Amino acid sequence: MMKNYYIQLFSPHGLIRFHQAEIGRDKDTGGQVKYVLELLEALSKHPQVRKVDLFTRRITDKRVSASYSQPIEIVNEKARIVRVDCGGQLYKEKEQLWDHLDEFINNTIRFNEDEDDYPDVLHGHYADGNYIACELSKIFALPLIATGHSLGRNKKRILLSQGWEEKKVNDRFNMQRRIDEEEKVIANADIVIVSTQHEVDTQYQDYSGRSQANFMVIPRV
Repeated sequence: MMKNYYIQLFSPHGLIRFHQAEIGRDKDTGGQVKYVLELLEALSKHPQVRKVDLFTRRITDKRVSASYSQPIEIVNEKARIVRVDCGGQLYKEKEQLWDHLDEFINNTIRFNEDEDDYPDVLHGHYADGNYIACELSKIFALPLIATGHSLGRNKKRILLSQGWEEKKVNDRFNMQRRIDEEEKVIANADIVIVSTQHEVDTQYQDYSGRSQANFMVIPRV
C-alpha cells in the first residue's frame, strides 16, 4: 500500500505569507522565503503527500501586516502555514532569535499534540530552521532533511576578508553558535539538499561532517 506522508517544513525567520508574499521587503525575506513557499505548494500537489505544513514565527507588530499574526494560513486543501509563538510578538532579525528557538520547538510539539497528528518527515531550512527540525527529529525519532541555503563558515570567511574582526562577526551574527548548529545538523541529517555539486565542494568544504553527509543535488529552477 502506498504511504501518504505528512511533511513539516521549518523556516522561522522573515515575513512569511503565501498570499501576496512580500519577497524582498527586507534582508530576511528574500530568496529562502520564495523557495519554501514554492516548495510548500509543490509538495501539496504530490500524490503521496497527504498534508504539508510550513512552520514559521508568529508576529504581532504594528510595523508589519496583521496577516503575520494569524496562527494558521490556509494555502490549499493540503497545505498550511503555521505560525508559532517564539521570542515575544515583535518582528526580529534572524540573528536575534537563537535564544528563543527552544520555545519554538516546545510550541510546535504542543501544536502537534493539540492536532493529534504527527509528521512523517521534518525538513529544516537555514541554520535556525535546521536546528528546530534536528531537535524535533531526535524527540520523535523522525527522518530529517536539511537545506542550508547559505552557511555560516562561508559568510564568516567573507566578512573577515572584508576587514571585520572575528569578535564583531560572532557578536553581530551569532556566528559561532550558527556554525556549531550547522555542524550538528550535517552530522544528523538523513539527507542534506543542495542545488549543485559546486555547493558541496565549496560551501561545505570546511565542515567536519562533510565526508559522512548524504548530499542530494536538487537544482533550483
